[in-house]
Amino acid sequence: RYSGVGRREVGHGNLAERSLKNMLPAEKDFPYALRLVSDILESNGSSSMASVCAGSLALMDGGVPVKKAVAGIAMGLIKEGDAFAVLSDILGNEDHFGDMDFKVAGTSEGITGFQMDIKIKGVSFEIMEIALRQAKEGRLHILGIMNKAIDAPRPEICSFAPTLVSLTVPTDLIGSIIGPGGKTIQGMQKEFGVDISIEDDGTVQIAGPDGESANGAATRIRLMTTMPVVGEVYDGVVTKLMEFGALVEILPGKSGLMHISEIDMKKVHKVTDYFKEGDKVKVKLLRIEGGKYSLSRKALLKEAAASEAKNKEE
Repeated sequence: RYSGVGRREVGHGNLAERSLKNMLPAEKDFPYALRLVSDILESNGSSSMASVCAGSLALMDGGVPVKKAVAGIAMGLIKEGDAFAVLSDILGNEDHFGDMDFKVAGTSEGITGFQMDIKIKGVSFEIMEIALRQAKEGRLHILGIMNKAIDAPRPEICSFAPTLVSLTVPTDLIGSIIGPGGKTIQGMQKEFGVDISIEDDGTVQIAGPDGESANGAATRIRLMTTMPVVGEVYDGVVTKLMEFGALVEILPGKSGLMHISEIDMKKVHKVTDYFKEGDKVKVKLLRIEGGKYSLSRKALLKEAAASEAKNKEE
């Protein structure tokens, strides 16, 4: 028979979540939505503490950079008059016939969550002290066993998880990334197969099916928001040919003019003798005037010739 989630599942799930969530990385460092599912097929002990241990192992195995491993243990109590015994890792019958169910979860350094159910009027400071001490001993023992399986988060996230990349761009360049009517950003999403969202503060979130697509889109955006520097050399693409030169795109959305006199060290009569649209060419940015970029291939040829002559002299 299938039914909805009951009170027991909600309560145990909340306890396990509270015990684990403070060990999760900050959203800015790990912008993923996480869903942990703990299927309890049969239970003769604390299913919530088992979920804490299994959840911690699953997070590490999935590549979530948790701060520390978390384990949990359920403590019990048998009390008759002034005599009592504190039980560690209680079974179902010990929970049913006992006087206390005290669940304690935490790391090697401290407690991250706890919950107590009692069937008596209260517990003394002595009982509480003993229960916490035994819980710590049991928790450290369990953590030691867990660490034998995996003692640190895997360096890469699970291959089945999407890749998320976050970067920040100047707010005055958000418009250039979006493009007229969203044309530029939609084109990138289609080209790389990713989803891109941009916040008003310049935060860009990229979600892709794999690292290659997400990082490819991130690289494109970084290049789009990078300002060309005079003297730098760029791998450009010829986008348009004219009688007096060629337009070369040196960064996404940023093109400059390579004048016909800057194509070769010898006199060039026709630009079409050297290039066609779509050709790749290495150019040097000579100057920026009025927001326009002047490019040169000849400057690089001169530098190469001078270097070769110097090597021959040596």
